Parts: sequence; structure tokens; C-alpha cells
Amino acid sequence: MIENVKELLKAHEGLKREVYLDVENSSAVPQEVVDAMLPYYNQRAYGNPTLTHKPGWEAFETVMESAQKIAMFLGCETLEEVNFTPGETEANNVALLGAALLRKDKGKKIVISEIEPLSVLHVAEMLQKRGFTIVKIPVDNEGFINLEKLRGAVDKETVLVSLSAVNHEIGTVEPISEALEIVKDKNSETLFHTDASDAYGKIQFNVKGLDVDLATISSYKILGPRGTGALYVKEGVKVERILEGQIGTQKLWPGVENTPLIVGFAKASELAFQNFEENVNRMRRLRDRLMDGIVGKIPEVMLNGPRGDKRAPDNVNVSFLRCEGEALTIELSLNGVYVSSGSACTRRLLQPSHVLVAIGRKFSEAHGSILMKVTRYHAEEDIDYVLGVVPKAVERIRGIVGSTGVE
Repeated sequence: MIENVKELLKAHEGLKREVYLDVENSSAVPQEVVDAMLPYYNQRAYGNPTLTHKPGWEAFETVMESAQKIAMFLGCETLEEVNFTPGETEANNVALLGAALLRKDKGKKIVISEIEPLSVLHVAEMLQKRGFTIVKIPVDNEGFINLEKLRGAVDKETVLVSLSAVNHEIGTVEPISEALEIVKDKNSETLFHTDASDAYGKIQFNVKGLDVDLATISSYKILGPRGTGALYVKEGVKVERILEGQIGTQKLWPGVENTPLIVGFAKASELAFQNFEENVNRMRRLRDRLMDGIVGKIPEVMLNGPRGDKRAPDNVNVSFLRCEGEALTIELSLNGVYVSSGSACTRRLLQPSHVLVAIGRKFSEAHGSILMKVTRYHAEEDIDYVLGVVPKAVERIRGIVGSTGVE
């Protein structure tokens, strides 16, 4: 296996330009974020923030200051509403398991959408094995949840509703405010959780304004370091810990806090919200340049998700008919363009994206999908380079592979 990888890497030698668009699955960390993190590895605040000595007090101060910054960007009432976790997956697990298990005496019904990330979908399915009833709300062909189906699903037995603010694969900006109003109108005791990882730093999102009970955010989705995220828990809302161990400053996640990563998360948040409107408008322009260029230049292409303001400013997801997505990602990589086919969680299983299936795509269409995300650091020249590479790559794969043979 390692020899095969070495051969693949050797085949990439001599690339004149590289454009990384796989931000959904990981990202390079801006130098400003790296510089902010470095002192906390070996110069200051390297202690355990629960211990009573100088390095410990420095660490405690640093974690709290980072929480305060993120709380401000989220629109929290207090910094205590920000609970750091190792990432989005862990935050979603705490939200669903912690809320459901604590409230199981009040009811055993959980409502999600068909297109939630796997860290919500799989946890819900695990709870189903423990006796909970799971209702999955369908979406239309652009990924918008069916609000009438949601209205019919919520009842006195519903303890939790979890709906993403922005879909991670096709960029659909969901009507969360309307959904929350429906849920609370049907059952004011039902907790409302949203995975806001693809909303935070990219669209207007404010937990106080929306009045959600729980919200997940991720560091690497805003170009911060991997290995940290946060769960917002509204003041007064109770969530049970799902792991036990040494309790530090984070009441919902045991263990010693990773101070450098938390600092990096806070710095990435600062950069994302600095000149927020300018950043978002820039991403939107680059998104449309890439999206329109692909759809306009290449025949037999399907755009997945909506257009305009109802789509996340960074998201481009297209299906190339008669073109297998995994083969295309390799071909593009050999030309210095880095993308993903479907989500990172499903691509190694060679299964079609559950999101694309839910919006009505055939297996052959879903298997030919490519996901790309732009950032404020991309230039128009990057997008133009991609638009020069993709048509040739698609033509080559179609010529070699033809139809996927999957219907």
C-alpha cells in the first residue's frame, strides 16, 4: 500500500500550479493561525488549566479568553455556553446522545432530516437501537427540508429535533428559523439542535437571534486547526456527559483541554469574522465563477443544490454524467486540482452520497459528483486554472471509463 502511495506522489512531481478545494474534509491552516498557536506548545499556558500554578492559570485564562471570543461571534449570552470538544463529530454526539439520554423519561422521539451529516445520522440510528423512534424529514430536489412534514412529525413525545443550518455537501441554507418556530409551537419542551459547522463564519448565524438550544461549530471548517470544535448549549439547557474521566474547564468533555488548538480555533474565528461581508462576497463571486464556468463549459453536468443566496457562499457540488467521481478526483489531482467526490465519510465505502440520493439523484449521477469549496484565500486565477483543467479531465475519464454502469 505505501509503495502505491509513493508512486502516486511521484506522479505529481513537477506540478506548476496547485489549487486546493477540498475544504469540506480538511484544510491548510493560515500562517496567522499557526503563529497564534505556537507559543502555547512550549512558551506559555502549556499547563493543565485546572491546576493551581502559573502555567495552569495561564492556560485557564487562555481557554476562557478563547471561549469569550467565540461566544461573541456566535452571539452567546455567556462564555459558559461554549463547550469545547475535539471536533464537529464529538459535538454532535454530545448533543444528540446527551440530550436524548437525559430526557428519555419525557419521550423517545427524535426528528432529523434525511441529509444530516453522518455524525448526526449514525447517532440517531444508534439511539433507535436503544428504543428511540427516529423520524427523518424528507427534502426537495434542492435539499430544502419539508416544513409541513416537520410540523406533522413533532408531538408531545419528541425530545429533540436536529437540523443542519447549512448542508455540508450541497450548500443548501435551510429555513432554520421557520423550522424552530414550528417545533416550539408544537412542543415547547422539545430541544432544537443545529449543526452550524457550515454556517459559522460563512452566513449570518446568531444563536441568540435564532434562540436554538444547541449548536455545533467546527474549527477546520473555518480554516482553523483540526481536532477542536464546540457545542453551544443555551443557558439553562441540560445535556448529559457521554464520556467520563478527569473533568477540566469543559463540563461536557473530560480530559485536559488542548490549549493550542483552542487558541487556533479562536484566531481562525477572528479572521473569518474580520471583514465578514467582504469575505463572504468574495467567496460568493469565486463560487459563481467556478460553478457557472463548469456548467457552461462542460456538457451533461448537473448542479446539486440551489443557486444564489440560498446556497452557502463557498459551496460548489456538481455531477458529471458518464464520469466516475473517484477516477475524476485522481485525474484532477495529477493536474494539481484537489477536490472530493461526495463526503469524506462515505467515499471510501464506494456508496453514493446519502445527501444526493435524498434529493433524487440516481446512483450513476451521485457517483459522478464532485464537491469543491472556495475560501477567501483563493484568487480568480486559481478558479480559471481549475476551469482549464476540469473539462479536459472529464473528457479523458469519459473516454476511458464511459458510463459508470450504475443506475
